[in-house]
Amino acid sequence: MYSMLISIALLVIGYLLYGRFVEKVFGADPARPTPAHTMTDGVDYVVMPSWKVFMIQFLNIAGTGPIFGAILGAMYGPSCYLWIVFGCIFGGAVHDYLSGMLSVRHGGKGLPDLVGTYLGGRTRKLMLFFAVFMLLLVAAVFVYSPALILGDMIGGGTKSAVLIWVGIILLYYVIATMVPIDKLIGKIYPVFAVALIFMAVALLACLIGKWPAGIPEVWDGLANRNPDGGRIFPCLFISIACGAVSGFHATQSPLMARCIGNEKMGRPVFYGAMITEGVIALIWATVSSWFFFAGGNVEMGADGIVAAPAVVTKVSKYWLGTFGSILAILGVVAAPITSGDTALRSARLMVADALNLNQKPIKNRLAVSMCLFIATGGLLVYNILDAQGFNVLWGYFGWANQTLSIFTFWTLTVFLVQHRTGTLYYLITLLPACFMTAVCTTFILTAKIGFRIPQDYAPLIGAVTFVLSACIFFWAKRKKL
Repeated sequence: MYSMLISIALLVIGYLLYGRFVEKVFGADPARPTPAHTMTDGVDYVVMPSWKVFMIQFLNIAGTGPIFGAILGAMYGPSCYLWIVFGCIFGGAVHDYLSGMLSVRHGGKGLPDLVGTYLGGRTRKLMLFFAVFMLLLVAAVFVYSPALILGDMIGGGTKSAVLIWVGIILLYYVIATMVPIDKLIGKIYPVFAVALIFMAVALLACLIGKWPAGIPEVWDGLANRNPDGGRIFPCLFISIACGAVSGFHATQSPLMARCIGNEKMGRPVFYGAMITEGVIALIWATVSSWFFFAGGNVEMGADGIVAAPAVVTKVSKYWLGTFGSILAILGVVAAPITSGDTALRSARLMVADALNLNQKPIKNRLAVSMCLFIATGGLLVYNILDAQGFNVLWGYFGWANQTLSIFTFWTLTVFLVQHRTGTLYYLITLLPACFMTAVCTTFILTAKIGFRIPQDYAPLIGAVTFVLSACIFFWAKRKKL
């Protein structure tokens, strides 16, 4: 409990101090016109109130990530607190803020175009393919997982019931992806965001009021407590993504980069949304630590449950009652749906930018969207027909998500080298870039879905990758990148 409270305080301090420093490094200018003003089209470029932009950005990047990820990460023990706090302040929030503001400075361009500008045209093409594929994975897993839950709740869990809900959610995706951003997303997302925040605050109040004994603290030791035997490095850093560092966020930030009316909104919208997500991850990590290690599962008669959605539902009903179960549905069902529709919206904009296809005419939006929905449908068929399909896709999604952050961090590092010459400010993105490169490389080499190198070699692989990536950067810097 003390670890959680200290960690929350550190996140707030990080926003106030380090967030302001990062804003100064970037050079946010309130007098500079934003794309929402200079490129208004009534569809994607729309000026919206700052509070609404924050709420949409928060829900776009959150979904169930800070909940499910924190639950899975808590199984590794108190080390999850350290990753959430330091990863969020020095990694994820920097990643989200600078990628969002870089998009603002480049007319609301998406991540592939930003990568191409600073890392070259070939990297841009690779990034475009990688980012769109990852967004399709997001859409597929965030259709299927809520459809499973709804099919079980309303339909008895039959395959036909699941398919009906898949169809309903996909129909919503078509509508949400096509209509102007302020007409649907701008109206309903703030409601879901408030529900997600309220749910976390209510659980925090329950934790403080109950003050359950036996929750492991950081000073109790950082030994791995995961019964499945996965190593803390790199598995913890893949499991907890949205609460610490997530490449998916850089695909979402350009959506709000097209809607903010002032560059000074960048720190509360981009950096602040990530810090808020970190707070939610800390709360759920503590709830999960109580559930797994302090007898919470036994207390509520849920011994043996390890699946993240079941933990959310059980805890919410047990502590928050009927109203809590409604919030659980909003968190576990609505949140992934909202992340899925904005993922497809981001994919549409990326493809449209690559083809120089104006998205104001509805026929152009429809042409791009239909191709994306057909591809998403193919992934869903694989999910449904293969019993292990979802688990396989989720594993690749987790790795692809963090790999996406590598592209973003290296892009931001080159930007800082070029635009803050004569300084060492590039270190604020170089160090996270090297670390995430080490994490993702080690994971894919040692994971079951990868090359299955014995995990005993993981620390060595990580160290070598970190040093090698740093050396390549300094060599390229001497060659003027």
